[in-house]
Amino acid sequence: MDQVNVNPQDILDTAILIHDERVINQALDRLATEIGTVLADAAPLVLCVMGGGVVFAGQLLPRLSFPLEFDYVQASRYHNRTEGMHLEWKVKPGENVRGRTVLVLDDILDEGYTLIEIKQQCLHLGAKEVLLAVLVEKDLGRSKPITADFIGLTVPNQYVFGCGMDVYGWWRNLPAIYALRSEVS
Repeated sequence: MDQVNVNPQDILDTAILIHDERVINQALDRLATEIGTVLADAAPLVLCVMGGGVVFAGQLLPRLSFPLEFDYVQASRYHNRTEGMHLEWKVKPGENVRGRTVLVLDDILDEGYTLIEIKQQCLHLGAKEVLLAVLVEKDLGRSKPITADFIGLTVPNQYVFGCGMDVYGWWRNLPAIYALRSEVS
């Protein structure tokens, strides 16, 4: 479905609230503590997965109280749709990962194909270690090709949006996480 044919307010009006802003802030505080315990002495390179990871990174980074460098990668399988397709790279990891501990931040661990490719690219370029932190992991009821080292919250196996995750290109800016009640036509 094309975003031009969808009324964004109708999407939100019919959505189901999964996690409110308070729960998300608690998860962010907990994640910052967990990540700090592991990486406080590592001076990591933090890579944000654009565009979904930008909200998560923007909320998490100020909570981290250790030195880090920041950069980004951009790869997507969704292209403003609700089903994943082939992986499309816009910005691959750079040479700055070589010899570094890398922390990758993304909004969601869904099927895992995007994150495994990002991790493999970083390791191929010589990263010493690659850790993954996600705001949410989708419970698919089956194993995935990769696991995150740090997980904020879980969400049901529904299409979710808000906190960086979009629906048809809309609503990344919501401070809460919602699920589509049904496909909007």
